[in-house]
Amino acid sequence: MSQTRRFGIGEWYGQSYLGLTRDERHHLATSRQTQCCPFRIGGGACTKQGGVCSFRLYEKSKGTILPVASDEDGLRVMCPRRFEEEMTIFQWVGETVLGTPNPRIATEIGFLKAQDGKSNVGRIDMVLTNRESDGTAFDWCALEIQAVYFSGRSMSEEFRNIIDHPGDRPPFPSHHRRPDYRSSGPKRLMPQLQIKVPTLRRWGKKMAVVVDKHFFNSLGDIEVVDDLSSGDIAWFTVDFEQDDSGRRFKLVPHDVHVTTLERATEALTGGTPVTLPEFELDIRSKLDR
Repeated sequence: MSQTRRFGIGEWYGQSYLGLTRDERHHLATSRQTQCCPFRIGGGACTKQGGVCSFRLYEKSKGTILPVASDEDGLRVMCPRRFEEEMTIFQWVGETVLGTPNPRIATEIGFLKAQDGKSNVGRIDMVLTNRESDGTAFDWCALEIQAVYFSGRSMSEEFRNIIDHPGDRPPFPSHHRRPDYRSSGPKRLMPQLQIKVPTLRRWGKKMAVVVDKHFFNSLGDIEVVDDLSSGDIAWFTVDFEQDDSGRRFKLVPHDVHVTTLERATEALTGGTPVTLPEFELDIRSKLDR
């Protein structure tokens, strides 16, 4: 990443970072009061320390900060609550997978039991169902929501940068930080899919995964199938559009990609095996040292 391009705050407590005034930025950087989350189901307080909902890539131009003018622009969601805005993803998944725009939601459903047969050792975090109140229909799918972690210096240093900045325009991010797709994908999401999807596949059920479009693009070339019936995982990718006020972003459905578990695992792993001669040559070179 060049010195003139860095990732910084995209949304802060639900508000566009660039839409905040200097006083508002200072207040959020110094306040220790609990802030409300505008996105989470049922309302309530923000559960993300520091209140950063998303990251965005900025460039420095003539002393000011601007979003990059390329496909790299857009929000990278850092908090899973960000995906809950106005129930959009749940309606979208419900209509696509279950044929209902108003699915009912059940959480923390145990599906792996300990050897004693009593305690749950594995849970599906969220299940969407089309069950009507009178029980006339019952179908369901599992839902996994995955935000991205970031690597780099802590956000407390960025908050100090904001407090110390004298100008009215937001300061350029103080340090290099980046979305850490390697930790978020192979280390967090992939084990969840490998544990849950085989059981769901035996049951004839689907796994829906919600990520932002940049997360999905980080997977590289991933083989997709033409129809939901031919795959195991439906990837629902979202994007964000800024409203006319410039102070908020609205979550919008972007695309649906259906894959098998095997192809998803390969993409999340992010590489292809080397040949046997290459591998053994590397062994020899290490031993010769």
